[in-house]
Amino acid sequence: MWNADITSLLNQGAIKTLLNLGVKEHNIKQLNVAGAYELPLGALKLFSNSRCDGVIALGCVIKGDTPHFDYVCEGATQGIMKLMLEIQKPVGFGLITTLNKEQAFERTGGVHGHKGQEAAETVLHQLIEYQNL
Repeated sequence: MWNADITSLLNQGAIKTLLNLGVKEHNIKQLNVAGAYELPLGALKLFSNSRCDGVIALGCVIKGDTPHFDYVCEGATQGIMKLMLEIQKPVGFGLITTLNKEQAFERTGGVHGHKGQEAAETVLHQLIEYQNL
Protein backbone atom coordinates (compact mmCIF):
# COMPACT_ATOMS: atom_id res chain seq x y z
CA MET A 1 0.00 0.00 0.00
CA TRP A 2 1.42 3.40 -1.02
CA ASN A 3 2.29 5.78 1.83
CA ALA A 4 1.09 3.33 4.47
CA ASP A 5 2.70 5.37 7.24
CA ILE A 6 0.36 8.23 6.37
CA THR A 7 -2.75 6.24 5.49
CA SER A 8 -2.57 4.21 8.70
CA LEU A 9 -2.77 7.46 10.68
CA LEU A 10 -5.71 8.60 8.58
CA ASN A 11 -7.41 5.27 9.22
CA GLN A 12 -6.81 5.43 12.97
CA GLY A 13 -8.31 8.92 13.13
CA ALA A 14 -11.36 7.92 11.10
CA ILE A 15 -12.07 4.84 13.22
CA LYS A 16 -11.58 6.73 16.47
CA THR A 17 -14.01 9.39 15.26
CA LEU A 18 -16.62 6.84 14.23
CA LEU A 19 -16.42 5.09 17.59
CA ASN A 20 -16.53 8.38 19.53
CA LEU A 21 -19.64 9.39 17.61
CA GLY A 22 -21.47 6.17 18.43
CA VAL A 23 -20.81 3.83 15.51
CA LYS A 24 -20.50 0.28 16.79
CA GLU A 25 -17.19 -1.42 16.06
CA HIS A 26 -18.90 -4.39 14.40
CA ASN A 27 -20.48 -1.98 11.89
CA ILE A 28 -17.10 -0.71 10.69
CA LYS A 29 -15.82 -2.62 7.68
CA GLN A 30 -12.37 -2.04 6.20
CA LEU A 31 -10.85 -2.75 2.82
CA ASN A 32 -7.29 -1.90 1.90
CA VAL A 33 -6.43 -0.97 -1.66
CA ALA A 34 -3.02 -0.56 -3.29
CA GLY A 35 -3.19 3.19 -3.77
CA ALA A 36 -5.31 6.25 -4.37
CA TYR A 37 -6.18 5.31 -7.93
CA GLU A 38 -7.89 2.17 -6.62
CA LEU A 39 -10.09 4.03 -4.10
CA PRO A 40 -13.20 4.26 -6.31
CA LEU A 41 -13.30 0.51 -7.01
CA GLY A 42 -12.59 -0.28 -3.35
CA ALA A 43 -15.48 1.96 -2.30
CA LEU A 44 -17.77 0.33 -4.87
CA LYS A 45 -16.85 -3.13 -3.55
CA LEU A 46 -17.69 -2.06 0.01
CA PHE A 47 -21.05 -0.69 -1.08
CA SER A 48 -21.80 -3.81 -3.12
CA ASN A 49 -20.62 -6.50 -0.72
CA SER A 50 -21.10 -5.00 2.74
CA ARG A 51 -24.37 -3.08 2.52
CA CYS A 52 -22.61 0.08 3.65
CA ASP A 53 -24.52 3.30 4.18
CA GLY A 54 -21.37 5.31 3.52
CA VAL A 55 -17.68 4.84 2.83
CA ILE A 56 -14.63 6.74 3.96
CA ALA A 57 -11.98 6.71 1.24
CA LEU A 58 -8.53 7.50 2.62
CA GLY A 59 -5.28 7.86 0.74
CA CYS A 60 -2.16 9.89 0.22
CA VAL A 61 -0.46 10.99 -2.99
CA ILE A 62 2.85 12.80 -2.69
CA LYS A 63 4.03 14.75 -5.72
CA GLY A 64 7.11 13.48 -7.44
CA ASP A 65 9.05 14.64 -10.46
CA THR A 66 6.59 13.40 -13.09
CA PRO A 67 2.97 14.21 -14.01
CA HIS A 68 1.91 10.85 -12.49
CA PHE A 69 0.70 12.80 -9.43
CA ASP A 70 -1.80 14.75 -11.52
CA TYR A 71 -3.22 11.67 -13.23
CA VAL A 72 -3.62 9.71 -10.01
CA CYS A 73 -5.26 12.58 -8.14
CA GLU A 74 -7.61 13.41 -10.98
CA GLY A 75 -8.57 9.77 -11.52
CA ALA A 76 -9.29 9.16 -7.85
CA THR A 77 -11.26 12.38 -7.48
CA GLN A 78 -13.39 11.83 -10.57
CA GLY A 79 -13.91 8.17 -9.73
CA ILE A 80 -15.19 8.91 -6.24
CA MET A 81 -17.44 11.70 -7.49
CA LYS A 82 -18.91 9.47 -10.20
CA LEU A 83 -19.48 6.67 -7.70
CA MET A 84 -21.32 8.95 -5.27
CA LEU A 85 -23.59 10.27 -7.97
CA GLU A 86 -24.37 6.81 -9.33
CA ILE A 87 -24.86 4.99 -6.05
CA GLN A 88 -26.36 8.01 -4.25
CA LYS A 89 -24.54 7.34 -1.00
CA PRO A 90 -21.88 9.45 0.68
CA VAL A 91 -18.16 8.90 0.38
CA GLY A 92 -15.91 10.83 2.74
CA PHE A 93 -13.02 11.84 0.53
CA GLY A 94 -9.91 11.77 2.70
CA LEU A 95 -7.30 11.84 -0.04
CA ILE A 96 -4.29 13.89 0.98
CA THR A 97 -2.41 15.38 -1.98
CA THR A 98 0.82 17.07 -0.95
CA LEU A 99 4.20 18.08 -2.22
CA ASN A 100 6.11 16.14 0.47
CA LYS A 101 5.73 13.83 3.47
CA GLU A 102 6.00 16.66 5.98
CA GLN A 103 2.87 18.26 4.53
CA ALA A 104 1.11 14.91 4.64
CA PHE A 105 1.92 14.39 8.33
CA GLU A 106 0.62 17.92 9.03
CA ARG A 107 -2.76 16.64 7.80
CA THR A 108 -2.85 13.58 10.08
CA GLY A 109 -3.31 15.47 13.32
CA GLY A 110 -0.87 18.33 12.82
CA VAL A 111 -1.34 22.00 12.08
CA HIS A 112 -3.76 21.30 9.22
CA GLY A 113 -6.11 19.08 11.20
CA HIS A 114 -6.82 15.41 10.71
CA LYS A 115 -8.22 14.53 7.30
CA GLY A 116 -9.23 11.01 8.36
CA GLN A 117 -11.31 12.43 11.18
CA GLU A 118 -12.83 15.04 8.87
CA ALA A 119 -13.76 12.42 6.27
CA ALA A 120 -15.50 10.31 8.94
CA GLU A 121 -17.39 13.33 10.27
CA THR A 122 -18.45 14.24 6.73
CA VAL A 123 -19.96 10.82 6.02
CA LEU A 124 -21.87 10.76 9.30
CA HIS A 125 -23.12 14.31 8.77
CA GLN A 126 -24.34 13.47 5.26
CA LEU A 127 -26.10 10.32 6.47
CA ILE A 128 -27.99 12.36 9.06
CA GLU A 129 -28.89 15.00 6.49
CA TYR A 130 -30.11 12.41 3.99
CA GLN A 131 -32.39 10.86 6.61
CA ASN A 132 -34.06 14.25 7.02
CA LEU A 133 -35.03 14.51 3.33
